[in-house]
Amino acid sequence: MEIVCAKLAKGDVFINLDVIAKAAGIVAENCYGVVGMAYRSKKDEFASLLKKDSLTKGIKVYTEDNKIAVDMHIIVDYGVNIGAVSENVMSNVKYHIANITGMEVAKVDVYVEGFRLQK
Repeated sequence: MEIVCAKLAKGDVFINLDVIAKAAGIVAENCYGVVGMAYRSKKDEFASLLKKDSLTKGIKVYTEDNKIAVDMHIIVDYGVNIGAVSENVMSNVKYHIANITGMEVAKVDVYVEGFRLQK
């Protein structure tokens, strides 16, 4: 399992990428208009809404040139401005992950996989 290393004055901190993915998912789910994370099966073309305990399946965290990059697959509420919701997710995740890890976040890519109708 890949890990990220943050250099601090008194030593190094190693952070599992799953921890960063979980934090990114929690931040994204607290953004207005986001219903949850999505998981697209390789067998079919349908995206499924993930349960809270499977949050990281819809998120991929990797490193590029010692910077963090995040890919997120989300489901949004029907009727929201998808561009505004996506930008809000990008900026919030980028800010919070940089703040939590102390590392630069190169990019956060958001893939809107579907929407949910309110009953």
